[in-house]
Amino acid sequence: MITRRKALTHTATGLVLAGLCNFLPAGLIGAANAQEAGAIEDVTLGDADAPVKIVEYASYTCPHCASFHNDTFEAFKRDYIDTGKVHFTYREVYFDRYGLWASMIARCAGPDRYFGVSDLLYSTQSDWARQGDPADVAASLKRIGAQAGLSSEEADACLQDAEKAQALVNWYEENVAADNIRSTPSFLVNGALHAGNMSLEQIASLVEEAS
Repeated sequence: MITRRKALTHTATGLVLAGLCNFLPAGLIGAANAQEAGAIEDVTLGDADAPVKIVEYASYTCPHCASFHNDTFEAFKRDYIDTGKVHFTYREVYFDRYGLWASMIARCAGPDRYFGVSDLLYSTQSDWARQGDPADVAASLKRIGAQAGLSSEEADACLQDAEKAQALVNWYEENVAADNIRSTPSFLVNGALHAGNMSLEQIASLVEEAS
């Protein structure tokens, strides 16, 4: 359940954004804050004209979300997204600052590498997301970013971008409120809400019903 959502509400001057800066070189803060956050856009896969639209709400620190992406998503993408049956949208949910940081690294890698970074984040979730020290988490996320071509300086600037972090939190809160999201993973299938991890058979059944 989204039990910690309110902890992110006051991030303009609060703990989450402070947490972005408390372990990185101080010299990077000014340059990062000078970046424009820009509009937050959905990340999608597949044909926008596909008959079935699926929106997944998930958190990079959610074990059930990792299970779906590690065990089911590849086959789902092959059978339903790549074949033009489903247009897929992925929307991040932020239970905690680590999930927010992971999202920022994925987005800073760029749209062409976003889902590749997502795969790495989910496949290694038990390694980076369970670390107790924020500096260790940041270092792990920077290593994942490096696999997608982000330099250490680019990853530092990404994690220091307080305006982008606040924009993402605002975007997340608006989305979950509008779609009545209470847990992750949750799936909107042509607007109908279904909560919980899904097998390929379960999500395939929903696609067939909505087609």
